[in-house]
Amino acid sequence: MGLSTEELGYELEVTAQEVLGRLKSRHLFQSQWDTAAFVVFLIFVGTVLFLLLLVIVHCCCCCCCTSPKPRKVSPPKERSMGVDNFALEP
Repeated sequence: MGLSTEELGYELEVTAQEVLGRLKSRHLFQSQWDTAAFVVFLIFVGTVLFLLLLVIVHCCCCCCCTSPKPRKVSPPKERSMGVDNFALEP
């Protein structure tokens, strides 16, 4: 079923030791696929952060700085009465 707290603590300690060992040996990734996956992950995170930054800038700057533009009032259009039925013309 589930792991006990001792087993979970042991697994976390083993994982931490493995990560620290890789940091010391300067071999963080085991293969080129690991490196490529990490680069793709960083690009994804960077894109999300950039989009969030754009949203924040848009909300902070555009809403406060610009005043609403007055709308142009167009003259009323002439409405024709009835429907033109071109099928009745000879």
